[in-house]
Amino acid sequence: MKFAIVGCLVLASSAAQDREGFSVERLNKINTVMKAHVAAGDLAGASGLLWRNGKVVFRENWGEMKADSIVRMYSMTKGVTGVAAMMLYEEGKFSLMDPVSKYLPEFEHMKVGRDMVPAERQITIRDLFRHTSGLDYSGPTLANGDPAYKSIEMMGGAPQVSFNLAEAVRRLATVPLNDQPGTMWRYGYSVDVLGRLVEVLSGKPLDQFFEERIFKPLGMKDTGFFVPEDKWSRLATLYTPKKTGGIERFNGGPQESFKKKPALFLGGAGLVSTMEDYRRFYAMLLNDGQYEGVRILGRKSVELMRSEHLGSLPRAGTTLPDWEGFGLTFAVNPGPGKAPMIGSEGAYRWGGAAGTSFWIDPKEHLFGIFLIQILPTNTGASGEFRSMAYAALVD
Repeated sequence: MKFAIVGCLVLASSAAQDREGFSVERLNKINTVMKAHVAAGDLAGASGLLWRNGKVVFRENWGEMKADSIVRMYSMTKGVTGVAAMMLYEEGKFSLMDPVSKYLPEFEHMKVGRDMVPAERQITIRDLFRHTSGLDYSGPTLANGDPAYKSIEMMGGAPQVSFNLAEAVRRLATVPLNDQPGTMWRYGYSVDVLGRLVEVLSGKPLDQFFEERIFKPLGMKDTGFFVPEDKWSRLATLYTPKKTGGIERFNGGPQESFKKKPALFLGGAGLVSTMEDYRRFYAMLLNDGQYEGVRILGRKSVELMRSEHLGSLPRAGTTLPDWEGFGLTFAVNPGPGKAPMIGSEGAYRWGGAAGTSFWIDPKEHLFGIFLIQILPTNTGASGEFRSMAYAALVD
């Protein structure tokens, strides 16, 4: 009898050290590493969250970052725009192989490269989703040596410009593409054009569609294209790397530009949000399109988004490594061995320019979010968080 009791105590103690298959002892090592980054001046603040089997298994804030801090999501906006477009796809508003010009006529007669040769085929909506439209963030160099976008005031798509998304897309369509459509993965304004497609097909501005169809139903109370004045105190400070090492406060437009409602709603980079709000969004995706009884997408639509769509197409730049696949607005992990990183085949991810990142792992019923505010990012803390999270997974 004593042996049985002792055995039960041992089992109970062991169970107390696991949380939804994670070792609590191993998870605590994340705290040690992140506190060291803050102490060394590499990070001013950060937040990390892990969710598995419908539960938060780890959630910590380090340094300046608070539980309700509002951060600039930048390119983590892209997944929201992708979901918005897929909602309209489910309503029969378009086919992925439809030419973009069917809905945005300004793209009907595109030119390619500095020599302005005619496009061999139309840009499709699938091209927008998977960044194979030929658009990027600067355009090709023109015959006179100028960047293509210099003449159309699209340098970086800054939120403080005076024109709206319809005008921005019209301007983009007047300059040549970098590549023939469908021949090269190239990171850029494709998802912003997809956002304009959402406006045209829904008859609503992008901010209104997001609020009515995604944010409000999911309870995302602090997500939008700007921070209202009564929430300014919660907007995280933006930092930038110092030449001598470490970081310093960013002195420039992005520090203040999200405090006013912009004219231009960038579906590729325009949102601010919180850990809690994006937790709800990713919980919806992990749960095949629904969260807390609210269905945003059907499960097959989510499956389509997280499936590999790129194949053997080449990639320009370093944003997407040559070993990684790409779906509809998300990068897709090809699996251990093919990917030089810990993870699962079919896990999908993306991040933002200021160091925000996420990944969703359907096989492990898991997602992780890591938030910092350093522009441009100069730290490997996000990768460390992800690797240490997987290392803590013991069951």
